[in-house]
Amino acid sequence: MDSSKLENDLISEIKLTPIQAKIFLLVTWYGKMSSSQIAERLKISSDSAKKTATELMGLGAFIDITETEFEAMHPRFTAVNMYRKMCERENIEFKRNKIVDNIGVILERPYDDARTK
Repeated sequence: MDSSKLENDLISEIKLTPIQAKIFLLVTWYGKMSSSQIAERLKISSDSAKKTATELMGLGAFIDITETEFEAMHPRFTAVNMYRKMCERENIEFKRNKIVDNIGVILERPYDDARTK
């Protein structure tokens, strides 16, 4: 997987910040994580990890398992839902976006693999 291409697509198409894109991909790829685990993996502060994961909940990407544990929603739905919310925020007409659809397709297998170990 070329994570930098996925990161760039998340940033350009869904308007995530670079750190939001990194955290979204990390949790989608590896499964449920605490904010301290996210922080350790990405070499950022635990506060920053928690704040960003909470923002991703607001964008429809994550659910909270506990106050400090986060899980990604299924990427097929998440990518489109985040795109829809971005269209609403930016007052852009929501229509099919093949790049966004492809993000969900690419992430589906690693998402499933991380949850069926």
